[in-house]
Amino acid sequence: MGSQVETLIRNAVTKGIETVASVSRAVNPGPADHPFLSGIHTPMTQELEITDLAVTGTIPAALDGRYLRIGPNPVKPDPAGYHWFIGDGMVHGLRISQGRAHWYKNRWIRSTAVARALGDEPAPGPRHSFDTVNTNVMGIGERTFALVEAGSYPVELTDDLEGQAYNPFDGTLRGSFTAHPHLDPLTGENHAICYEGTDPGTVRHVVVDRHGKVTRELPIPVRHGPMIHDCAITARYAIILDLPVTFSMKAMLAGQHFPYRWNPEHQARIGLLPREGSAEDVIWCDVPAAFAFHVANAYDAADGSVVLDLCVYDRMFAEVRGGPDARSRGLERWTINPATRTVTVRTIDAAPQEFPRSDERFFGQPYRYAFCMALPAEPSKGFYFETKLYRHDLEAGTRQVHEFGPGRHPGEFVFVPAHTDAAEGEGWLIGLVIDLTRETTELVIIDAMNFEDEAVASVRIPHRVPPGFHGNWIAEEASK
Repeated sequence: MGSQVETLIRNAVTKGIETVASVSRAVNPGPADHPFLSGIHTPMTQELEITDLAVTGTIPAALDGRYLRIGPNPVKPDPAGYHWFIGDGMVHGLRISQGRAHWYKNRWIRSTAVARALGDEPAPGPRHSFDTVNTNVMGIGERTFALVEAGSYPVELTDDLEGQAYNPFDGTLRGSFTAHPHLDPLTGENHAICYEGTDPGTVRHVVVDRHGKVTRELPIPVRHGPMIHDCAITARYAIILDLPVTFSMKAMLAGQHFPYRWNPEHQARIGLLPREGSAEDVIWCDVPAAFAFHVANAYDAADGSVVLDLCVYDRMFAEVRGGPDARSRGLERWTINPATRTVTVRTIDAAPQEFPRSDERFFGQPYRYAFCMALPAEPSKGFYFETKLYRHDLEAGTRQVHEFGPGRHPGEFVFVPAHTDAAEGEGWLIGLVIDLTRETTELVIIDAMNFEDEAVASVRIPHRVPPGFHGNWIAEEASK
């Protein structure tokens, strides 16, 4: 890529969303009823604090902590060129202990643009590239961070969600981070594959130690600027998903705020990076053209192959819809042979589904259970949500369904073990469910071993929390 093109990209991304907004308004005005700004996606307009929320059923006494989830919630929605993935970040949180839901809060991440719109001060701390953060929120090194990929530094949050600051892991992170670091429960390290919107020729393997400090930031050459949303690890490898959604200069110049598109000229491949190896040690294995946002898990098999379970699409962002635009082909198992550099694809379940989670005490290791959110058979006008969750028993080859009922739409659910020594899958699934008919939301707690039964408890939030991306449970002892 020529230096002039790289300069165009760097200038556009560094200036952030505002750089293309004015072009967007002139070139691609868009409808007032944008599918990702209306209906179920209509943004909230206030920051709230609600205490002593109503509980149905019994919250397990062992649950002492915070459920946090983040997603896009634009302060001043502009449908021109808007894409769901780039809206201003808003964190939602509930504090639970002793069988009670003590509070619910929602807070915008105070980026420069959000602070200006609210007449507030932006969050302190250094910026890197852009500063919109909207994709994940999790505990790293006994602290809480909101995350996004492709540019911004993480944002550290206080336990009560009242304080926030941009923090590159106390100055140890040089480049961008990711929305999906993965904790190795055996070492305490978080592993990430990161990319910069301003550097289409490089991705980086970043390792954050158990104290929240970056110990490795390895550059790896790639082509075309691939969007790499997630990654995986095994005992031997960090796994790179180099798939055919790449940076699009055409989309950027057309005023699209999210300038990534399906690129049939980009060879889909999986990279196996030895966890302490160099870029030259990556074992690249071609796969048929496909795309995946999220992995369920991965592990080293006894025969030397690598097993990777993920939710897959034939393509993604081939059209301009403001959000995901392709039918899911379900949960698949890709078995990677490092010796022959080949990948075998097997369908675990062809039903459309997304947001796979596992019992993450077994991440990077052989495992049995995966939990997924069902998707509609076809994507339609921003309605990316069904009314059920799936529980896959990968050992037995079976699937169970938890049905929430008409008009009740779950997002991603996270698994929380019942206790430190609980067997795999013994615990609860926790997540938000929108009741679209009543315009309310519930935090729902399901017994993962009695998956098809009614929820053991639900906490009523008296308004609709717009659909978001990722959330996690942060136990009280983990935040100290």
